[in-house]
Amino acid sequence: MDEDQLERFKEILTRQRDEVLQNADDTVSDMNDQSDNYPDPTDRASIESDRSFTLRLRERERMLLTKINEALERIETGDFGICESCGGDISIKRLEARPVTTLCIDCKKKSEALEKARGE
Repeated sequence: MDEDQLERFKEILTRQRDEVLQNADDTVSDMNDQSDNYPDPTDRASIESDRSFTLRLRERERMLLTKINEALERIETGDFGICESCGGDISIKRLEARPVTTLCIDCKKKSEALEKARGE
């Protein structure tokens, strides 16, 4: 992978990281701004359901943030775009679709087939 491609992926990953961090900040602000005094039990239940859903989304984003930071580290160490399973190159198309990936498409298919066979 050439330097221009690496720089492009670094920009994509940095932008994604910034979006995730902004979403987290917005969630904290929204939760701090909301009044907890809802006399109607239905309103309280609805608000709690919305908060729960938002927190689940943020947890998924937290895991994505970890993967983004790991991908940025791989760019710095020169390991970005190399499959951690077989050591082969991960295709540019796959990296464009999922820049945090650590497996080439063949190894990912094998991994998913094993998970399915084990019932995970």
